[in-house]
Amino acid sequence: MTREEKAKIIEELSGKFAENSHFYITDATGFTVAQVNNFRRLCFKSGVEYRVYKNTLIRKALEKQEGVDYSPLFKALNGFSGIIFSKEVGNTPAKVIREFRAKLPGKPVLKGAAINSDLFIGDENLNMLADLKSKNELIGEVISLLQSPAKNVVSALLSGKHTVAGLVKALETRSNK
Repeated sequence: MTREEKAKIIEELSGKFAENSHFYITDATGFTVAQVNNFRRLCFKSGVEYRVYKNTLIRKALEKQEGVDYSPLFKALNGFSGIIFSKEVGNTPAKVIREFRAKLPGKPVLKGAAINSDLFIGDENLNMLADLKSKNELIGEVISLLQSPAKNVVSALLSGKHTVAGLVKALETRSNK
């Protein structure tokens, strides 16, 4: 690979890191070509992108990112590295890895992840990352919590409307006497 080709890949990869606020670096050492293709298909179906890059190119592209220090991930850049990019949902790549592991236990191994510039290093973080709620899920929960008290008041008023109406009528007749 020539220097120009490497520089082009670094620029492309740097742009992908800038576009995608969530990415996971995996180790798929020992994958056959068929297994890599199956994993790519599963990623595509889930709306994320999986690509394999050389570790030095990943490192150089991460070094070009401004505002975030990705240096803790550099220790994980060894062996066969693939990157899963996700634009919107931070837990989707972890769910994809977990789903693929149901078919092929232990592979791929999570080397590290970046979710909105927060870094998670090591495979032991996979289950926690998969169980994270997405931004939309959290917003939905907050909205339902905020609506809950109002719904309770409205339903209480509606269920006792005959009693309240009867009480008002009784008070009205009493005051007229």
